[in-house]
Amino acid sequence: MGLDTAAMVAAIERHSGELAEVAASDLHAPVVHCPGWDVADLLRHLLEVHWFWATIVEGHLQSPPEESERPPFPPEGELADAVRRRAAHLVEALAGADQQAGCWTWSPLQRDVAFVTRHQVQEAAVHHFDAALSVGQRIEIGEEVALDALEEFLTFSVSSEQDPAEPPRQPLRGSFDLACNDSGVVFHLSDGAVPGTVRSERREAASAPAIRASASDLLLFCYGRVEPDTSAVDPGLLERFRNLCFTD
Repeated sequence: MGLDTAAMVAAIERHSGELAEVAASDLHAPVVHCPGWDVADLLRHLLEVHWFWATIVEGHLQSPPEESERPPFPPEGELADAVRRRAAHLVEALAGADQQAGCWTWSPLQRDVAFVTRHQVQEAAVHHFDAALSVGQRIEIGEEVALDALEEFLTFSVSSEQDPAEPPRQPLRGSFDLACNDSGVVFHLSDGAVPGTVRSERREAASAPAIRASASDLLLFCYGRVEPDTSAVDPGLLERFRNLCFTD
């Protein structure tokens, strides 16, 4: 069972609020996993993200909003408060929307509000990790939130038979498992029927060389944020997997 809408909205609200709080402590700290960005740049990015998706959901848009419509950024010292307000606006829009209502999304596999709500959980959680790490802290994403986000990543952000990478990329040529130590859930990754695609299957036990870590660390591994023990899996296989992911 995945997260329900209320749990997703609560996760977006919590991670966005805590992100703004830690970010305010050092706006000029470099963001390790976003080269060239400092924390202020990360906050500006989030302001854009929150405006973009709230605009789509509230307007039932079938195409992205015009960049010229984006509100200007506030002065640097007001960025954290602005993120709190705009995150609250996004949360309100998502909580009050019909999750089955159609709207534009970047994935051809699902174009409705439910996709936006689910994906914004990991947007908030992963960037909360980024902000915390930038100021010398480390967060753990809750097990249920991380597990649902990991499954979402493997469905929408990896080249699949339904949504293959363009242009075509090198095949995976092998299989391995992502094994969640906390929940016991395993995701088995193997070559899809179409060359250069990956099939993800949720299982109860590992059946191939596995990366074993918490759901939080496995999600962050997929985003290139942490490096759990990968010694059981061939490095070339992992490199090919990385190349078949759409999100860095």
